[in-house]
Amino acid sequence: MARRRIIAGNWKMNKTPAEAVELCNTLKDLVKNDNVDVVYCVPAIDIVPVVEAVKGTNVKVGAENFYIEDKGAFTGEISAPMLKEAGVEYIIIGHSERRDIFGENDILINAKVKKAFASGLKPILCCGESLALRKAGTYKEWIARQIKWDLDGVTADQVKNLVIAYEPIWAIGTGETATSDQAEEVCKMIREIIGQMYDAATADAVRIQYGGSMNAGNAAELLSKDNIDGGLIGGASLKPDFGQIVNA
Repeated sequence: MARRRIIAGNWKMNKTPAEAVELCNTLKDLVKNDNVDVVYCVPAIDIVPVVEAVKGTNVKVGAENFYIEDKGAFTGEISAPMLKEAGVEYIIIGHSERRDIFGENDILINAKVKKAFASGLKPILCCGESLALRKAGTYKEWIARQIKWDLDGVTADQVKNLVIAYEPIWAIGTGETATSDQAEEVCKMIREIIGQMYDAATADAVRIQYGGSMNAGNAAELLSKDNIDGGLIGGASLKPDFGQIVNA
């Protein structure tokens, strides 16, 4: 089965609303590609202006975080219904920065995956290992555990609409990139785990991104691999280079 490629930009905590609109206008003609799903995952304050700025283009809008309750006394948080009404389609869940800096664990991440699906949002579920785990040779067990915890109780039909982003933490924002063979090894393993948890059809349908310092220079080689269906792009998503990745 030919899986549709998905290139998502994770803007992280960058761009004021005015700057966000300016970036959308800069990228508008560079990211045109009807054969690729293009997503901008932007800070909450930028969502409304970005949704407006990309109207009539091929770009979808994603959010970077949300909380599992619809409303209530959760100061500083944002809910799935709020995001949905604002025009958001995708949601990043379990990014290493959320796990490491903000202490999100797999139990919360699992609840977020379920809540996203229940709310009509498409999760981009992140997984990946630290440099210590990579050097210790235990990274496969670590990633397998993340996938199994994070998808506990999630149905096969939901997983078919899931995006999984493999992000080796040692290659995020460091300029280090996993080789295309290292990235393919893990993405293939993730697909095999989905096959074991569900079935071959689900494993074949799930889209798996690589998310560790993919850029205009290495995107084509990474995307040529059988099990890499796209990229979750950090720093390069804030530059015109993002267009080259979309069209790699």
